[in-house]
Amino acid sequence: MDFDFLIKGIIIGFSIAAPVGPIGVLCIRRTLTEGRLSGFLSGLGAATADATYGMIAGFGLASISNFLIGQQIWLRIIGGLFLLYLGIKMFITKPSDEAVSSKRHGLIGSYISTFFLTIVNPMTIISFAAVFAGLGIGTIQTDYFSSLILVMGVFVGSGLWWLTLSSTVHVLGKRFDTKRLRWINKVSGIIILIFGFIALASS
Repeated sequence: MDFDFLIKGIIIGFSIAAPVGPIGVLCIRRTLTEGRLSGFLSGLGAATADATYGMIAGFGLASISNFLIGQQIWLRIIGGLFLLYLGIKMFITKPSDEAVSSKRHGLIGSYISTFFLTIVNPMTIISFAAVFAGLGIGTIQTDYFSSLILVMGVFVGSGLWWLTLSSTVHVLGKRFDTKRLRWINKVSGIIILIFGFIALASS
């Protein structure tokens, strides 16, 4: 039943999004410093990339999948360098400068940056290809409507995770003052830098 595919997609999307990596750190940090909407849209950018890769895997687009996997070295390098840039920027940014920066770049920038980071991560397409293959999705006899329902579920599930995370952090973050936010920036910057170095080292 198509409802079953929707539920499976939600579970898959939630599960793949839940492990806290560089996107999770960005979402937490932006929620604390720029507000819940900025944090949620950061996560939604990742959810859109997840759905894009889910669509590639779900519709059996093997040529695109193989191309992305074949270019994973360059994708890791690009993603790693971008993470280094974000990490340095976070580390040196003062909380007093955040409001000006967020107004200038806007919420669209939060969405686009995490979409880019997720789309250049080759492990995302590999994860979806493995999970969908286990479910028999993306094969020659694929029911494309069921695949579409599954991909929609992936987006909803991933979005639910980011909504949960940003809302939780927003409630807890009301206790943070400027001094603590300064430390959030430095710690987040260091963590993002570590993820960047790992991405470059594994390329």
